[in-house]
Amino acid sequence: MNILEELRWRGLLADCTDADALTQRIAQGPVTLYCGFDPTADSLHVGNLVPLLALRRFQQQGHHPIVLAGGATGMVGDPSGKSAERNLQTPAQVEHNIASIRTQLTKFLDFDVAANPARLVNNHDWTAPISILEFLRDVGKHITVNSMIAKDSVRSRMEDRDAGISYTEFSYMLLQGFDFYHLRKTYNCELQIGATDQWGNITVGTELTRKKLGATVWGLVFPLLTKADGSKYGKTATGTVWLDPKRTSPYRFYQFFVNADDADVVKLLKTLTFLPADEIATLERELAANPGARAAQKALAKEMTALVHGPERLAGAIKASEVLFGGSLDGLSEEDFQDVIAEAPNKDLAAAQLAATGTPLLDLLVLSGLATSKGQARKDVEGGGIYVNNVRVAEVTRAVTAADLRFGRYILLRKGKRTYAVLTAR
Repeated sequence: MNILEELRWRGLLADCTDADALTQRIAQGPVTLYCGFDPTADSLHVGNLVPLLALRRFQQQGHHPIVLAGGATGMVGDPSGKSAERNLQTPAQVEHNIASIRTQLTKFLDFDVAANPARLVNNHDWTAPISILEFLRDVGKHITVNSMIAKDSVRSRMEDRDAGISYTEFSYMLLQGFDFYHLRKTYNCELQIGATDQWGNITVGTELTRKKLGATVWGLVFPLLTKADGSKYGKTATGTVWLDPKRTSPYRFYQFFVNADDADVVKLLKTLTFLPADEIATLERELAANPGARAAQKALAKEMTALVHGPERLAGAIKASEVLFGGSLDGLSEEDFQDVIAEAPNKDLAAAQLAATGTPLLDLLVLSGLATSKGQARKDVEGGGIYVNNVRVAEVTRAVTAADLRFGRYILLRKGKRTYAVLTAR
């Protein structure tokens, strides 16, 4: 199965400027391709995974991937998929974001392999030295305003009289087109990939390259990553799911994929993982036979968390997930434990209360809010529904002491199967 056949099977080939000609070109040998990422934040996010992993798929089949960091285009702002103008970033912000993203890219692409190493370039390097007059004469002269206005990303903004589009963002496609021309001339780059919202920008590059170099290049786009209901994938009630563990912890990242809807999970296994067709087909059958087991979601979560955060953080995320279902706290790191308790009510407790004989558990159940009164707390303990650090309590006289502290300051209380509260000794 060649790369285009694999992309088609995985549902990743939405459109191509000339698929037959590109198929013939790939049959002749490896191609150099690129995908651009504007540094709008100091981390990539789940929505960036489809094109990023596509570069990895190409590299695994012997092709030469280029990652373009938009040091120049990031200063302008891409209007694609946006209903309003982006906030302009300072040069310092863009530089910081590129440096942060650079470290993430090494998890997905091999920059050291001898045969076809990945390459990272910054379009600021070839855009900044050009004067506005040179750009207008050498680039703008070759692209008509008529064709630019016809692009979906521009037309939708022009039809909105309130939002409109500035000349700055209107010119974005010329900058991206210039990137493709430059990469073709400098690195013999023949293919640009991206999501469908990049189609207009990509075709400007193919046209500019043809007119200035007389060379054939191709554009290939993937469907936008969306849920079955049409909403954008990679967003939660609390915001974007980031690849940087400081922004989205491995535990929350894992939980995001574990909670994938049944209607989405097979598509996600195809588009985001490197699992072969037979394994995905098996998971699809298991999903149909026993959806409650969530085998497909767990496989997806494991694959993605291991890929983005590594096996060690995956193990911690799985352990943290088990804790929420009553599993032992033994072997759980403090970092993963903090992810678990982040969603539980937290109350401070004076450390002195835990010295010597400690404090009656009944009092702490009331303090934590798990019981409305000591009488209710007593009934809950007697009924076998109270746990300290996920260990069931049998005695109503149980006292909580410093020996119960986890990581020297936390006590995890649980009522029933899933109602948690945390006491933090200070």
